[in-house]
Amino acid sequence: MYLKKDPMLYQIHELQRSFLNPLTAFAAAGAKAFSNPHSLLAYMPFANRFAAGYELFFRLGKEYEKPQFGLHSTTVDGVEVPVLEKVELDKPFCKLLHLERYFPDGHRAKKNPDPIVLVFAPLSGHHATLLRDTVRQLLHSHEVYITDWVNARMVPLSEGPFHLDDYIAYVREFIDHLGPDVHVISVCQPTVPVLAAVSLMASAGDTHLPKTMTMMGGPIDTRKNPTQVNTLATTKPLAWFENNVIYKVPANYPGYLRRVYP
Repeated sequence: MYLKKDPMLYQIHELQRSFLNPLTAFAAAGAKAFSNPHSLLAYMPFANRFAAGYELFFRLGKEYEKPQFGLHSTTVDGVEVPVLEKVELDKPFCKLLHLERYFPDGHRAKKNPDPIVLVFAPLSGHHATLLRDTVRQLLHSHEVYITDWVNARMVPLSEGPFHLDDYIAYVREFIDHLGPDVHVISVCQPTVPVLAAVSLMASAGDTHLPKTMTMMGGPIDTRKNPTQVNTLATTKPLAWFENNVIYKVPANYPGYLRRVYP
């Protein structure tokens, strides 16, 4: 039997961050004052330590915004072409992005389109832009689509839950939408739902099976190369995780009361 954790922990964390936010500007200014070569404070004894201390405080209280892909152009067959980020499908928990390339008249790719690739980025703990360099390389020779997952705290409770079967349903819908010519790449955590989705599609005789399926660094067989995460997962019952790592989203987010793993 496990005791229920403090249900206010997520709220307390948000309150602490709100309190620190006004102080981060002061910390950022202090870090610059003790490190900028044009500042007299930078030449004081232990200036580098003061700068590091302010920088650490700034990073602890800083609100980290979602980074952008910033891929506005690419080179195809030696020709630089513009790239426009478009939302192909807009779902409550995920946006399917299309990084569409625009070719000039007479370009080879207008007559012979490049292969379509659908990249499944990790949902948990990451932004899709973590794969920016992967996407940048693919753009040279592929028509690229990528999953851009929405932070669950931003999804209203009225949109319903998002469990593994919902994740698999999203994967099937995205593959089906892009048709049978798509090549699928899954990176890390989504390898499992992608494998499940493609297996279900195959068993159902779906005609929109992807041409290829590439799984990179995913936990397909967690018995291989176990880590501390595996050890924790195998030494604690599900009730422990439910009582100690699952919290409700605070009231200052659209997903108020949604149960999440923050």
